[in-house]
Amino acid sequence: MMDIKYKEVEAQIYNHQLWINETEPDRLKKIFDKQLIDSGFTIVHFTEHHFDLQGYTCFWLLAESHLAIHTFPENNTTYIELSSCNKEKLEHFKRLSAQC
Repeated sequence: MMDIKYKEVEAQIYNHQLWINETEPDRLKKIFDKQLIDSGFTIVHFTEHHFDLQGYTCFWLLAESHLAIHTFPENNTTYIELSSCNKEKLEHFKRLSAQC
């Protein structure tokens, strides 16, 4: 029988939300993909959707939770929300996103 090892993690989710004025999908992907990597997050999967008339949404599934982005081009604004069980990585991400 195989002995399974695991890391015990406190059940806690940290959240960061912000609004920015960038709405161009390729720039958003580039900016936030880099911020996730620079913050030490592990990207498991990425998916995106371009709406027919306007608008864009994308989602990074992280080993530590997820990042979602939703654009509102009619208002020249984008909503970003990061949820993470790793407070240190989230705080690093927050410092980087303050530069947006």
